[in-house]
Amino acid sequence: MVSFPSIHWQARAPLGENAAQSLLISALRGLAALQVTASHLRAEIYPGLRTLEDPSLAYMGLAFITGFAHQAVIVFFLISGWLVGGSLMNRFGKPQAIAHYAIDRFTRLWAVLLPTFLLTLAVGLVVGAVAPGPVDFDPTNEFSAASFVGNLLGLQTITVFEFGGNYPLWSLAHETWYYIQFPLLLLVIAGGGVLRRAAAAAALILLLATLRDMISLYFIVWLLGAAFSRIRIDCGKACQALLLVVTVALFVYYRLRGTNDDLVPGSFVQDIISSLPFLLLLASLQQPVDTSAPAYIRANRIAVFFSEFSFSLYVLHIPVIELMRYLGRQYLGRERLDPNVATDYLWYFAVLGILVLAAYVFYLLFERHTIRIRNALKNLLLSPRAKPVRVVLSPD
Repeated sequence: MVSFPSIHWQARAPLGENAAQSLLISALRGLAALQVTASHLRAEIYPGLRTLEDPSLAYMGLAFITGFAHQAVIVFFLISGWLVGGSLMNRFGKPQAIAHYAIDRFTRLWAVLLPTFLLTLAVGLVVGAVAPGPVDFDPTNEFSAASFVGNLLGLQTITVFEFGGNYPLWSLAHETWYYIQFPLLLLVIAGGGVLRRAAAAAALILLLATLRDMISLYFIVWLLGAAFSRIRIDCGKACQALLLVVTVALFVYYRLRGTNDDLVPGSFVQDIISSLPFLLLLASLQQPVDTSAPAYIRANRIAVFFSEFSFSLYVLHIPVIELMRYLGRQYLGRERLDPNVATDYLWYFAVLGILVLAAYVFYLLFERHTIRIRNALKNLLLSPRAKPVRVVLSPD
């Protein structure tokens, strides 16, 4: 007898309760950050593929496998919506839910961004991108105090440039405003009192109207992740395999034929199309998994390890690349690699390894302490005293 998939709406998002789902999310967070890093490293130290008349097969292969940065950012948006949005929906309406949420979100960002910006400034001084002098408040200066504060507040690409030329920070402007827009949307839908709902609706409309078009448009992608965190799909392994094949095929197709350089209306359509089978796959991973199996334990350990410092890797790799290029100029007489020289590929992967190692050390120094900082702030600012909670799958 043929059984068809069934779709169920759940009263709460079961974050961390499904082992297979949690494993995939952790793995994708690490892989997405690594993909973005590898893509930017290739762009910074190798010539562009389209600038070469007769590129080698090896370089075309490298360009292909490191060319999914756009898709990786979309996966970040979807997973962020799933975890952050799902977590807030689970506790929405409870005492001080919004206050807890606000502290969670801004400690998540600032515990990593503050030391990143200081390191970026130090690298800028070393490589000569900025000179010591009086504090500058010019918003057009990438190293100014205005840029520093603006990037902490999610205003990069809106009123200031990305701090220190760290261009991956553009996506954090999206994330920051999604963190603000989503609770406003929940207040509009389920907030208590007419005035409260009206105020939230006015604030949300104002933000949607004044923010850059693509920030507002891609909020829909983030919302899809939040919505699917409540959906459970019961289906067999054949259905899951089909969803996986469709997801990978769409990512590859749009990698080759789609718009991947910027977020534009055309890329929005392709990203919605490729997001749906991915979210359906994620929502279908509900079957029990033997978490005591050695294979699962190994896979989960690796996935969690890389996911834990994925944010540090994402925000840190550009200043470290700039430092490595400077060292290459100073001590090796070159800062770029030749796609026709086989040994240069070894240099590429060596530098990629250094970027990962630097991000992990940075995680140990700063990002790992986010929960401690968060709990300290909650104990200081909220009443009654917030008790630390052990979370199986954190929105972070």
